[in-house]
Amino acid sequence: MHPRYFELLNFQHFVLYLLPALTALLIFASALGYMHLRGKEDDPDQDSAGHVFPGGIREQNKPFPLVLILVIAGTVVWGFGYIIVSGLIERVI
Repeated sequence: MHPRYFELLNFQHFVLYLLPALTALLIFASALGYMHLRGKEDDPDQDSAGHVFPGGIREQNKPFPLVLILVIAGTVVWGFGYIIVSGLIERVI
């Protein structure tokens, strides 16, 4: 293994990996948290939608959160892009 001439480079790599991950987690958590901030005035059909089970458990037909759709779509697009780009790089090398 080659010695590191600049010890700060390890910290820079750590920060470059950590900050985008923390930012993505904060955006994802705030987007999911927004779904619970809606009140009854935002959804007029909230009282009539679904079925009420014993114990106060309610079944409702709610839309799938947009942030999860974007995360799933981004994962699929990134996966296909990674496969294509890695195949092209192997062909060039």
